[in-house]
Amino acid sequence: MTIASGRNEFAPPPAPGFMRALALAILAHGLLVAMLTLGVQWRRDATPTAFEAELWSAVPQEAAPPAPEVPPEPIAPPEPVRPALTVKPPRPVVVPPVPVHTPDADIVLSKEKARLQKEKLLREEKLEQMKLEQEKQKRERLEQEKQAKLQQAKLEKEKLAREKEKQDKLDQAARDKKLQEQNTKDAKAADAAKQKATAKTKEEAKKLEELRQQNMKRMAALAGGAASGNGDARSTGTAAQSSGPSAGYAGRIRARIKPNITYTDTTAGNPTAEVEVRTSPDGTIISRRFTKPSGVKSWDDAVLNAIDKTEVLPRDVDGRVPSSLIISFRPKD
Repeated sequence: MTIASGRNEFAPPPAPGFMRALALAILAHGLLVAMLTLGVQWRRDATPTAFEAELWSAVPQEAAPPAPEVPPEPIAPPEPVRPALTVKPPRPVVVPPVPVHTPDADIVLSKEKARLQKEKLLREEKLEQMKLEQEKQKRERLEQEKQAKLQQAKLEKEKLAREKEKQDKLDQAARDKKLQEQNTKDAKAADAAKQKATAKTKEEAKKLEELRQQNMKRMAALAGGAASGNGDARSTGTAAQSSGPSAGYAGRIRARIKPNITYTDTTAGNPTAEVEVRTSPDGTIISRRFTKPSGVKSWDDAVLNAIDKTEVLPRDVDGRVPSSLIISFRPKD
């Protein structure tokens, strides 16, 4: 777009009646110039003309006396002919035209001034509107840039959040895998320990069985020798009596296990849980099982956990630990 076209685009629309006012102004100025021209020409024509006249007299005059003869003078050489001086006519004096104010011309001039003032105001208003529009566009541009920056920051934040979530998932997957591996390792270790304990239990059971067989053989031998005398009968009685636990041993076992019982539930009545406990010769608990559950699972679990915590049973008064015994537990005892 050129400057001229830009100005025409933003120029105010022509006022109504503009062509008519322009024609009247041109006509008034033409009349004014014609009147001034006629006035100047009339003044030049009114300049007075000068006349020159010669007077001749009819009176006779006397003849003049003859002139004395004068010796001829030497002929002088002719002077060179000088060119005649050309006199330039004076320039006519131009009298500035006297402005003649007419009512129509004043009206035209006032209208012209008003139109120019209106155009000026329109141009100023247009410039002000353009300035306001430019400021508005600038504010909108700054707001758009601000929104774009906020949107970019939001996208960056969301991207970081997605990356963090992805990394958290990877870390959680790694922890789960490690935990699974640890659980598998622990399960294998527990299985190995269980197999080892089973093997140990079998070995202990085998030893106990061998010990029992030896005791049975010894008892049989003692029983066989009872017919030979009273002294042998007393020895047989002592051996038979020493083969079982003492009267207060069961109470001692309960007193050893009961502090390890952790039970906070409220139970109706006083149910009894009977547990068979098998031990090694040194009192280490090998296994335990219910021969008669109490019917309250929480109490049964508490009893089994207490037996597991006890691990080793005390020896009886004779220094031995029974290989198997049944113990009863009640929550309100």
